Amino acid sequence: MTNSDQLKKTDQSLIALLSDRISLLAASEQPSLDKQLADVAPLLAEAGIPESVWASVVNSCHATLIPKAATNHVSSRQITIIGGRGRMGRLFKEQLSLVGHNVSVLEHEDWEYADKLLNQAELVIVSVPIEHTVDVIKRAAKYLSSNTALCDITSVKTQPNQAMLEHHSGPVIGLHPMFGPNIKSFLGQKVVVCPGRNDESFQWLLDFLKTKGGELIFCTPEEHDQMMVIVQATQHFCRFSLGVFLAQLKVDIEQSLTMSTPNYRQEIDIVKRLFSQNPNLCVDIMLATEERCNAISYLANTYNRLAKLVARKDRNALIKEFETTQRFFEEKINTFLQPLNTTAIQRDLKPQIHTNISI
Repeated sequence: MTNSDQLKKTDQSLIALLSDRISLLAASEQPSLDKQLADVAPLLAEAGIPESVWASVVNSCHATLIPKAATNHVSSRQITIIGGRGRMGRLFKEQLSLVGHNVSVLEHEDWEYADKLLNQAELVIVSVPIEHTVDVIKRAAKYLSSNTALCDITSVKTQPNQAMLEHHSGPVIGLHPMFGPNIKSFLGQKVVVCPGRNDESFQWLLDFLKTKGGELIFCTPEEHDQMMVIVQATQHFCRFSLGVFLAQLKVDIEQSLTMSTPNYRQEIDIVKRLFSQNPNLCVDIMLATEERCNAISYLANTYNRLAKLVARKDRNALIKEFETTQRFFEEKINTFLQPLNTTAIQRDLKPQIHTNISI
């Protein structure tokens, strides 16, 4: 049998197995995409198959199960996105328009039309830079009907949620899309949901995100902001620092990749993605709250302390640091640590605050 014949036979087996997999998913409640990846991560590692390949399979199987009726026959709603010409605003406008909603955009030069664009809207989405979000919420609230649902998609949740509840008497919710604006769909993407008031008014929006393949994670605004200090701000600082370091040394990145490990290639790819974005986005993520600034300062002090041990060639002290941290992860690994999801890493390192600045 030729290689071509063997390949054809293997493809036939794969197609049959994929059909079985889709049927099994359709017949029962689907586990989360991350769990589907985590369950087989050891097998992938043993077989030498990149997790990104399996992530593509899992996402594609999920996409086939999204009911077309749920996206093709919707009740058209009037939606206004403040900051809708920014990259994240454009993404939401495109996705909502695709299923039949009437989506208008309000930018800073359009406020003379605010009464029409906001008062008649069923849903208003605030998609502006962090430092302007609360002020925009206060300004927009003056034009809103008591029935208008108000939502923000900023990466900080406590202050925006408080502002919306204080200045608007109608339905309120806070969303944080855990991805950048370069995605093509919501498939496999996480969205943090922070309820505010009259949550039922947003059920159609949450259903829309789910039918598009999004995964919703519910928490309080305070819980969200605490987690984002570690999940987002310090991670951006780590990659930001590495990029600055490599640039200062004028490292030949291309040459380094010719003799790199998979982990190094992945890290360089993440750093490259970070520095391909608008600098305002990355910097604002790090400076968004006092808690983020304090955590980054503490992290920098940790780097400095460990670097001094390296400078002194204090092998015993470094081993002690390693072993202490090793015990921490050993205690937690059975309760929360999942195998690496490379697709999620690439997704999470894209800037997640949203701006009306065209890039």
